[in-house]
Amino acid sequence: MNVKPWLTALCLLLAGCDGPAPEPNSFAGLGQQASAFQQVTPGHELQFPRDHGAHDGFRIEWWYVTANLQDAQGRQWGAQWTLFRSALRPGAESADWNSPNLWMGHAALTGPGGHQSSEVLARGGIGQAGVEAQPFRAWIDDWSLQGGNGIGQLQMKATGRDFRFDLHLVSERPLVLHGAKGYSEKSGKGQASYYYSQPFYQVSGEVERDGQRVAVTGQAWLDREWSSQPLAAGQSGWDWFSLHLDSGAKVMLFQVREAHGDAYKAGTWVSADGKTQALQGAQIELQVLASSKQANGKTVPTRWRVRLPEQGVDIQVEALYKQAWMNTRFPYWEGPVRVEGGSGQGRGYLEMTGY
Repeated sequence: MNVKPWLTALCLLLAGCDGPAPEPNSFAGLGQQASAFQQVTPGHELQFPRDHGAHDGFRIEWWYVTANLQDAQGRQWGAQWTLFRSALRPGAESADWNSPNLWMGHAALTGPGGHQSSEVLARGGIGQAGVEAQPFRAWIDDWSLQGGNGIGQLQMKATGRDFRFDLHLVSERPLVLHGAKGYSEKSGKGQASYYYSQPFYQVSGEVERDGQRVAVTGQAWLDREWSSQPLAAGQSGWDWFSLHLDSGAKVMLFQVREAHGDAYKAGTWVSADGKTQALQGAQIELQVLASSKQANGKTVPTRWRVRLPEQGVDIQVEALYKQAWMNTRFPYWEGPVRVEGGSGQGRGYLEMTGY
């Protein structure tokens, strides 16, 4: 896929005279060398609430929430709220047009009637977008993800054309640190991110489509990652799963696809009592069972077999709504999924990039 238009558009529309975008060498340019920025290193200790906020020295980071919801009629819905920060150059945020930061927000509502999404862009330094660690607040225009002392309670709001959601998220459970205490490798060549999640949110609130408001409840999963070069050159994209199993267990899995060679696989198993186990390589088996053609002609996998032999997990993960393409400046597929199989049931989210 051609991601250069996204990079070029952001720089031309938002960056003024900061120079042209470099040619990407992996998905969305995330494999570009970034030696001028801070690097992700093993052994670094994450600190909270500080790390809920922005990390100016790093090139890319995101605040990402996906919610699996149900209304009183038993209908399934999915909501996505995402804020990306991308730095044009190293340096701290400044309260003027010299800010090095670009911001991009994605929101989507998936459910009866289909999939709708929206995208907003902002330049840093002028108050249009940003993240504050304490009290926690992430925003872009009138979209917001707002809490208090930490992220145990969040109010999540976004509005797009013909859709809206306003959801309250609550969790008293501890955060989950992926990889080695938050150091999450993405290749066998040293690329990595700092990565943690809060997968235990209980949700209540409402969604709105075409003027019709619907009360919903459910579960949500927050992901936080930051890095300066999370991919290696030649990695074409990833397939990412966040699953809530009916047993109470949670699982995050991803594979980063290589242009040549086997995909790099990793994940985290979270047992019902909250104990975590890092997963990697042969501990994860992913098999595509069916694919679906999207409205724009792209074909993506929408039914998978997922096996975790050590956990006794053998399940099928299938998109609730197969047409969940995010037609944004760097397009990808993201939507709610159902989990079925002899070893358990559940629901969750699937994200696929680089197709």
